[in-house]
Amino acid sequence: MDVPELPPRLDLPRPGPPRAPLQHLAEQVRWFGLARLVVTALSVTLVVGGAWWLLSAPAPSAESSLPVTSGAGAGSAATLPPPSTAPSAVASAPPSVAASALPATIVVHVAGAVVAPGIHEVAGGARVADAVAAAGGVAPGGDPDGLNLAASLADGQRVYVPLVGEVDPAAVPSGAAPPPVAAGGTSPAAGPVDLNTATAADLEQLPGVGPSTAAAIVDDRTRNGPFASVDDLDRVTGIGPAKLAALRDLVTV
Repeated sequence: MDVPELPPRLDLPRPGPPRAPLQHLAEQVRWFGLARLVVTALSVTLVVGGAWWLLSAPAPSAESSLPVTSGAGAGSAATLPPPSTAPSAVASAPPSVAASALPATIVVHVAGAVVAPGIHEVAGGARVADAVAAAGGVAPGGDPDGLNLAASLADGQRVYVPLVGEVDPAAVPSGAAPPPVAAGGTSPAAGPVDLNTATAADLEQLPGVGPSTAAAIVDDRTRNGPFASVDDLDRVTGIGPAKLAALRDLVTV
């Protein structure tokens, strides 16, 4: 009789002996120490990196050290109105004070009681006093009070410095005798006064022409050029039709 074969026996691994409690505790301590070492290394790295970043940070700009206005000052600065769109003072100034309206130089004739009479060149916008100074000043015996030293000059103007008690010969008509000198030492205007060469002092001798009107005539002549006719006086501030009619026979151009 045949005996059946038995299946091969399986050799299963035998379980090892359980680890002792002390060995398990040693492994936990080892892993805890390793984790602590890693955390410490990371902390040191962060501290070193932060210190390096602080030391290498750029220096603060100069603007950051400027004082900052606070309180009412800051409020007022924040509410400043926008820049004005009004024209500047130079743009709105009359041509008489605008530097671009004045020539660089002008030529005048200085005659009478001066050290060096003749033709002289002075700066544009100069006064009678500048013309007298260009001619060397008043000569001995000259009377600088006989003319308006502050009057403006025009190109081609004649400035005459009289002697004490003298009358400008150009103001006396041909063939006529000089008018008498007034008690105060000034002479009234004689003959037609040339509007293009007369000084403010000469113009003040005309009836109805005071210092302001005389200065306006000289200023208009300086800004707009010589008068082409007596009728051009109506463009001067302070001279109306009545005053122009009263001056028509007393002035010329």
